[in-house]
Amino acid sequence: MTVLRETWIVFHRSMRLTVRNPMWSVLMLSQPLLYLFLFGPLLKPITAQISQGATTNAYQVFIPGLIVQLGMFGAMFVGFGLIAEYRAGVIEADRVTPASRIALMAGRVLRDVVVLIVQSVVLLVAALPLGLRAPWSGVLLSLVIVALLGATFASLSYSVALITKSEDALAPLLNGIAMPLLLLSGILLPMQIGPTWLQRLSDISPLKHVVTGVRALFRGDIATSASLWGLFWVVLLTVIGLAAGARTFRKESA
Repeated sequence: MTVLRETWIVFHRSMRLTVRNPMWSVLMLSQPLLYLFLFGPLLKPITAQISQGATTNAYQVFIPGLIVQLGMFGAMFVGFGLIAEYRAGVIEADRVTPASRIALMAGRVLRDVVVLIVQSVVLLVAALPLGLRAPWSGVLLSLVIVALLGATFASLSYSVALITKSEDALAPLLNGIAMPLLLLSGILLPMQIGPTWLQRLSDISPLKHVVTGVRALFRGDIATSASLWGLFWVVLLTVIGLAAGARTFRKESA
C-alpha cells in the first residue's frame, strides 16, 4: 500500500506538470494526425491488396499501425524530460526521500500511459468521420496493448536517460533504434505485401507481431493466433522494460 501511495504521489505531480505544459503531448499527437489525414486516403484504392482481402476498410489497416506508432514514439522520448529533472536537481531531491525507487519510476510511467491513452482516443475519434469501423471489444483491447507498449518504452527511455544523463547521447541512440523499428514493424503498410526477404527480416521485430495483432483486433478477430501472438509479445516486452527500468532506478538511486 505504501508503494501504491507513493506511486500515486509521483503520478499526481508528473501529471500536473504535463497539464501545465501540454505542448509536448500535442506535438507527439500531431504526427499521427498528419499521417491520418494526408496519408490514409492514399490507401483506400489499394486496401484489398495490402490487407490480402481481409478487409476493404483502409482505416482498419492504417489506424492500428498509427496507435502502435503513438505508443512507441510517444513514450520513447520521455527520457529527455527526466534528464531535465536530473539537471534541475529533482532526481537528487527524490533520492533523499524514503520513497520507493520503484514508485519513482512507476508514477512517471503511469503518467505517460495515461497521456498515450488520451492521445489514442483522440486519434480514434478523429478517424471515425473518415470511415473507421471496428468492434468496440477490439478497440478496447488495442488500447490495453498501447498502454502496455507505452509502459515498456517509457521504462526503457527512463532507464537509458539515467545512464547517459545527456541529451547529446540519448538523441542519436533513440533515433538509431526508432528508424529500424518503424520500417520493420509494418506500421504504415503491412509487411505481407513486401518481398519475401523483407518479410523474413521483419519477423525478427516483436513490434511487427504486435502491429499484426492489433490489426486483427480491429477486424474483430479476438482469439486468433495473430492477436494472441501480438498480446504475448507486448506482455513480454512490458515485463522486460519494467524490470530494466526498476533495476536502473534502484542502481542510480543507491
